[in-house]
Amino acid sequence: MDLGLREKRAIITGATQGIGRKILEALIAEGCTVATCSRSPESVEAIIEQCSTRKAEVIGAACDVKDQEEYEAWIEDMVKQMDGVDIFIPNVSAGGGMDSEKNWWKSFEVDMLGTVRGCEAVIPHMKESGGGAITLISSSAAVETFAVPQAYNAMKAAVITYGKQLSQFVGVDNIRVNMVSPGPIEFPGGSWDMLKDTMPKWYAKIQRDHPTGRLGKPEEVAKAVVFLSSPAASWINGANLMIDGGFTKRVQF
Repeated sequence: MDLGLREKRAIITGATQGIGRKILEALIAEGCTVATCSRSPESVEAIIEQCSTRKAEVIGAACDVKDQEEYEAWIEDMVKQMDGVDIFIPNVSAGGGMDSEKNWWKSFEVDMLGTVRGCEAVIPHMKESGGGAITLISSSAAVETFAVPQAYNAMKAAVITYGKQLSQFVGVDNIRVNMVSPGPIEFPGGSWDMLKDTMPKWYAKIQRDHPTGRLGKPEEVAKAVVFLSSPAASWINGANLMIDGGFTKRVQF
């Protein structure tokens, strides 16, 4: 299947590892120009060097999405360098935790406001060019009770509600907004990789509870995100796609 992504221009935040990295690699493989960021200039330089190809380019700069002025300026700079934007994927997350109120503020600023501010920055450019696709990253922890009561679960649920309402608001401008909700995804250096060592009994229980007997891989999420962000998914708007291998127990009518 031709996804129709060749020469499209994409912005994805936080693509140095895990799901974000695999999304970036998949976009590049389809011929997109991709802009990304990290708080570390060295990380951005490394991903530009490692992922740029003869048929597609990676650009980027260091940016902290918690800093509104810096974040919005970074998006404007990336759009200017690419002469527009067709795809936006706000991928940065503050992660889980319930040790203090700081987790709530950090999750709100990164997961929620990082999504909202990014969308508000790219939408005018998408309108100007005739449309685009925005794919938001939520979590299966947003749709079912999971682990402990924490900011991550609540903010990821808010992302789904925001995305659905946004899809109705900008659909008239030929801008599609969809969400994906991955289940537990494991990769080196990720949270589930850490939990395998720090909480081995709980990790083993999650693995046993999964219908497939394993956790997911970043590339299994990335392929779905790239499809939803592509012209091949032109009639999908306002959807929340579960990418969990059947881990969640709810019935999706």
